[in-house]
Amino acid sequence: MSWFNCTKASAKRMLIVGLLSNSVTPLATAAVQEITAVFRPDSSNPQKNIFENTTPQSGICPGHIPQRCEALNIFSIRTLDITFESNRSIPAGHESEREGAMFKVPSAWRDLTVVHSETGAVETVQMRIAGIGGRWDTSRPPGVTAFGPQAANWGGAPAPCVPSGYIAAATSYLLWFWIVPEGAGACSRTAQLDIPWLKYTTFEYAYELKTPNPLGMSTGQYTGSIVFGIGPGEDFDFGDTMIPNDNNLIFNFTLDVQHTLKVEIPPGGNRVELVPQGGWQAWLTQGRKPTRLFSDQTFNVSSSTRFKMNLDCQYSTDGNRCSVRDSVFGHVVPLDVSVTLPNGLVDASAQPVTRRPLRRDGIGTELFLPSFYVDRKPGTLHFEIAQDEVGEMLKPGIGRSYSGSVTVIWDSEAG
Repeated sequence: MSWFNCTKASAKRMLIVGLLSNSVTPLATAAVQEITAVFRPDSSNPQKNIFENTTPQSGICPGHIPQRCEALNIFSIRTLDITFESNRSIPAGHESEREGAMFKVPSAWRDLTVVHSETGAVETVQMRIAGIGGRWDTSRPPGVTAFGPQAANWGGAPAPCVPSGYIAAATSYLLWFWIVPEGAGACSRTAQLDIPWLKYTTFEYAYELKTPNPLGMSTGQYTGSIVFGIGPGEDFDFGDTMIPNDNNLIFNFTLDVQHTLKVEIPPGGNRVELVPQGGWQAWLTQGRKPTRLFSDQTFNVSSSTRFKMNLDCQYSTDGNRCSVRDSVFGHVVPLDVSVTLPNGLVDASAQPVTRRPLRRDGIGTELFLPSFYVDRKPGTLHFEIAQDEVGEMLKPGIGRSYSGSVTVIWDSEAG
């Protein structure tokens, strides 16, 4: 009695120069680290709806403790772009931790905003520094024993930091790394011998991320930045003696959302025949009019994104419903179309979608959301002509044939 179509929508470094005036303004420098993450729905694990951090790692996590980093959900970066050098000698047994090897990092969660490149939609990413380390070099004497006769005391982290189990040393330098708990304060070591000079020739840190739920985000890229100060009293505060070559560390974020919205109609499923319950036999042999004409057409849907649905019609009588038409007499009959979506796809109120009417203006089907990635799950389109209309269609002695085109639209450009 009708047919329909289905459519679907588819570290580098940077120099920042101050304003020029009649006096020379010192240059403020910043080290820049790009952070990238991507979301692609995984049909083998549809419940895993999180971003994958695609930022290349270096240092402690990939090279020494990968399993522990994975368990802690942290990622490490080792860079030569940021170095520290003492601005004075460090006396043995100094009273203030700020005179020696002190490390205070932004270990509490910080919010940053990422913005969709096309729509301007905003989301929040959270970040914290979860580990600190690197390499220090000093003169010899005192060499690697500057902080005590056992250089390995750097392997046992001072509270509130936690040991990582990593340390490597030679006569005048040492490599180390400590885990930093959330919201921790400064971790420090006191010099046991006078140290003429001290340098941090590599800078290494681990970070932890909390990313937004990608199922509520639009396809495309979200970008944003966060800036951490470096130096005495700043976010990365290594005391008053160790002075950095950079004033800021800038993290540039790019979150790439690659959603799936795919609808599959089985072969021949785009041609729908409306029939009575039990077929036409009762009408043909007994003259008993059917109470309704209907057909249910199944489809498979894969979706990790929000979408909306509506109709386009070849014929319409009331502006919002499609119709079928008798080509000989021109008689037009309204056709009710509704949809049932599989488990995992809900409406804006988080309610299941069962026989939800579809309209040309899309009212009532403006927003459907996945509560998890739905991968090739069956849904149903319901087509029906109500009993009141069936009586007008079936006249004794008059043969009529009704047809019409109905286009069902799945549109990922939903609000």
